[in-house]
Amino acid sequence: MSSIESNQLLLAAAAAAEDKKAEEIRILALDPAESGLADYFLICNGTNDRQNVAISDEIEIRLKREFGVYPNAVEGRRQSEWILMDYVDFIVHVFSPEKRAFYGLERLRKSATTLSVDDINADLKAQIAATRKISAKAAKKTAPKKAVKSSAVKKSVKRAKAKPTKKLVTSKTTKKKK
Repeated sequence: MSSIESNQLLLAAAAAAEDKKAEEIRILALDPAESGLADYFLICNGTNDRQNVAISDEIEIRLKREFGVYPNAVEGRRQSEWILMDYVDFIVHVFSPEKRAFYGLERLRKSATTLSVDDINADLKAQIAATRKISAKAAKKTAPKKAVKSSAVKKSVKRAKAKPTKKLVTSKTTKKKK
């Protein structure tokens, strides 16, 4: 299961690709036993090389601006037929239509399940709710309890209230009276 932050990053990357009119946006949840690479693939394509660069630039800029996250590696930006952006928990693939059909990552990753943005949003909400429950339980356990005064402290407080205070007479007060 991926973290809340990685799901938020993935959703922001998908939204950035959609804003730049990427086509056929797919999110593949990879099988952890089969792939040690990442949790997800975000796969999309543009209609031409310039659009591919614009899509990858928008994803990179948005994740930098909103989360302060940079990709670990970016490959293929010069040729712009297949741009790969590695964000550790997920990998973004921006293809030209021809290269996407040729390489067919969806075919290669048959064990991966295709997810929609709604599926990831639901998973994110469930993770946040679970985190809130856990933090609420932890807060109850660590909440300070009422201080219980010892019997000696209680007795000394009672004595202080019971005894009237005597006013001290000093030499200055006696001189003023004359």
